[in-house]
Amino acid sequence: MKRIVLTLFVLALASALAPARPAAANDNWPHFRGPTMNASVADNPDLPETWSRTENVEWVTDIPGLGWSSPVVWGNRVFLTTVTAVGDFEQPKPGLYAPRGRPDPVPLEHDWRVYCLDLETGAVLWQRSVNHGRPGFPRHMKNTYASETPATDGERVYVRFGDLGLYAFDMEGNEVWRVTIPDRRTRSEWGSASSPVVHGDMVIILYDNEEESWLAALDKRTGEELWRTARDEVSTWATPYVWENELRTEIVTSGVNRIRSYDLDGRLLWEMDGRMSWAAIATPFSSHGLVYVNSGYFRDEHRPAYAIRPGASGDITLAEGERSNEYIAWYQPRAGNYNTSPLIHGDIYYSLLDRGFFEAYDAATGEPVYGRQRIRVGASFTSSPWAYNGRIFALSEQGDTYVIRAGREYEVIGVNSLDEMAMASPAIVGDRLLIRTTTKLYSIRK
Repeated sequence: MKRIVLTLFVLALASALAPARPAAANDNWPHFRGPTMNASVADNPDLPETWSRTENVEWVTDIPGLGWSSPVVWGNRVFLTTVTAVGDFEQPKPGLYAPRGRPDPVPLEHDWRVYCLDLETGAVLWQRSVNHGRPGFPRHMKNTYASETPATDGERVYVRFGDLGLYAFDMEGNEVWRVTIPDRRTRSEWGSASSPVVHGDMVIILYDNEEESWLAALDKRTGEELWRTARDEVSTWATPYVWENELRTEIVTSGVNRIRSYDLDGRLLWEMDGRMSWAAIATPFSSHGLVYVNSGYFRDEHRPAYAIRPGASGDITLAEGERSNEYIAWYQPRAGNYNTSPLIHGDIYYSLLDRGFFEAYDAATGEPVYGRQRIRVGASFTSSPWAYNGRIFALSEQGDTYVIRAGREYEVIGVNSLDEMAMASPAIVGDRLLIRTTTKLYSIRK
């Protein structure tokens, strides 16, 4: 008995003296662009850096219908959405085309579905239909009726289907509640895309449109509306960002008319005229103690990016000719993104433009690190970039992921092809990379 006790004591002592292992990075991927909405994750030698349709593919699952929602993960469950339709209709294609959506919805029966997959195998654990019928609202032919990414807190998954409603399911697929969201006209009939975000006991929804824009919080347990704040705003497609900074927690929103921040009761904290571009799509995020907001419609000359310090109040708009003020750390007039959201990895702010250009700026000062670089002629981008292991990954609409060396010199060091259109942003969990294409969800793993 003494020998057993001594052995246990030695093992315990060795364990106590051993260097602490870092916590597993990104055990969950709860909403669009991951836990921080800046998809730069801790280095992990087990994360894949090369793949194809067969190389480093752990599993692949067919997903019927159309949906550009990104996968989200909690524990061993993967959630995503899609909408199927019976009959032939115009399919999305890569590149910039058709400045306006089709004014008349596709006259076919649609089915709005939620999928839950097993993270280990890709098997479908459950699927649920939330609505069936003909849509009463238009969309752009490159958009889908399932472009909003779900959010989950490990107890429920919260799913928004554009101009249809918000739905909550428990982890076993039982519907807990649903809230109808009356459809409103969106600019150029593009449809909607802003995703829900969970914070504390609230589900936060942003719905900017051409008729009645608002930001609201719902009780995540019941779906009851806790507050709603009207916005003097036109259509936007950016997801709101909950910024937990050193001074307070606030909800930062991008907008065409104004960049705004609210407290957790929906009261306006600060705002600014960012002289934003025609379309606000990129999602705000934070790093280095700053929150970053930008917009960059490709036809506009002014495509601004801003880095904002915590603690602001009132109107913090830059005066004419200013590049910074008390609360705006830096401003770049042509660094904004169109469809993609930017990325900070290390000390560098990377901007991926939809037409295949790549730029880098100092994250703290906004000074250029290197100017505009062409990734590949003909490549177009909607999926937001991600980073690990000193690599930046940029997934094109053509299904090719360009691997770019992180740092102060631009270099493409590889291309990984899945040979199918892709517009959803991936999820990174443990040593897995989940990539959604038009018809499939891949688990990429060494």
